[in-house]
Amino acid sequence: MSYAHSKLKFIPQKFNPIILKIFHWLLPIFLKFRFRPWLVAGIAKIKVINPEIITELYQQFKTKKIRFIIAFRHPEVDDALSLIYLFSRVIPDTAKQKNINLKYPIHYHFIYDRGMTIWAGNWLGWLFSQGGGIPIHRGKPLDRTALKTARELIINGQFPMVIAPEGANNGHSEIVSILEPGVAQLGVWCVQDLLKENRQEKVLILPLNIQYQYINQPWCKLDQLLSELEKDSGLEVKSIIDYSDQEKVINFCYERLLILSDQMLTKMEIFYQRFYHCQIPQFSDFDLVQLKDERITQRRKDAKIEVIEVSREDILISRLNTLLNIALEVAENYFKIEKKGNIIDRCRRLEEASWNYIYREDIEDINTISALERGLADWIAEEGEIRIKNMRLVESFVAVTANYIKEKPTFERFAETTLILFDVMARIKGKKTPKRPRLGNRIAILTMGNPLSVTEAFQEAKNQQIKTKDLVKNLTNKLQKALENMSL
Repeated sequence: MSYAHSKLKFIPQKFNPIILKIFHWLLPIFLKFRFRPWLVAGIAKIKVINPEIITELYQQFKTKKIRFIIAFRHPEVDDALSLIYLFSRVIPDTAKQKNINLKYPIHYHFIYDRGMTIWAGNWLGWLFSQGGGIPIHRGKPLDRTALKTARELIINGQFPMVIAPEGANNGHSEIVSILEPGVAQLGVWCVQDLLKENRQEKVLILPLNIQYQYINQPWCKLDQLLSELEKDSGLEVKSIIDYSDQEKVINFCYERLLILSDQMLTKMEIFYQRFYHCQIPQFSDFDLVQLKDERITQRRKDAKIEVIEVSREDILISRLNTLLNIALEVAENYFKIEKKGNIIDRCRRLEEASWNYIYREDIEDINTISALERGLADWIAEEGEIRIKNMRLVESFVAVTANYIKEKPTFERFAETTLILFDVMARIKGKKTPKRPRLGNRIAILTMGNPLSVTEAFQEAKNQQIKTKDLVKNLTNKLQKALENMSL
């Protein structure tokens, strides 16, 4: 049960070099072992490609030639450990090799989702504060306090800023979610603020790709996870008998994933039909012309209609998209929120709406209200917690595509997809912070891209009389393409 709380307060950053030093000492242990349910780790090695790029940028930053933002791909929660390793080990080592003098601490400021402290605990807010982090309400139209703090640190902070432009981790090493415009907007603000102060520093955005690969291919572990999900779904439990023929193993696991996906979708469709009174269209009822973007098309040839063959994957992804839209509508109807924007936008607004029911902006101190008011507040808080489960279901599937495995059937893609199904199953079973199984040790690969000059783009836009909002959009698109092209 969820209880009402006073409003969420802003957690100011209070960088503490002693805490950072302690964490640097403990980092090898955190990389190897799991300490919280949501932290999988098992990172045996971290490989950094083009480390000299970020090292030289850091040197220029310290000599006040530039200000820069690091925009990193955010596939998993464990990315934070890889970033700490980059700054605590790789940059100092690279600087030493190149005879670059960098003084401790070599670190970064960062923006994190305020919601992380809700499901992980208040201790995380304290730790992030000590590490120089800034919390932001993703669902607020404008979190003024967070943006003002971030803007000040980007122009005057002692460290560069690190931001995940996707807004949240999507569970895929090789799919970049639609980027939010925050990184580009902060970069443009930084240029404007520097110009106001007659400062000459250039402003750059450094794309950073993070990707994970398993050292071995532990198909036996994946087999066990699939068997667990089959059991939970009410399917016949299957297992791999012979691991020697990899092609057969891949085909067998792929077939199991398709059957498992179909079973979970069917049960969820029945659930929404029966208990939320939603109309779930059958595939035969779909207008194929309207589903052109989902690889289901219709064309005319010699005055005859020829329907291109529809694959099982196409049908599943169409059903999934329909279900996700219905799940969001169920929550939106309850909170009286207009259906507007893409899936990520809708999820963020719903999250904020549920927080407004649980973390009451209108109650300064929850402990000072009457028992009657407290009971009613708890009641509505529980409603908010229940309704937002519909959004959490959608959030898990935000980056799922029809042919992610089929076009490249690697163990990594199998593992990512199966773990997403595990997360959904765990949420349905009522686990708030599911303990993800660790399938095996991994290598984290960090790739530095070519920096994007916000200063040059700003000057170009000014010369061509391009509006600021269009400049932000153009920079965001460039960053999107840069990150998409960096996948190994």
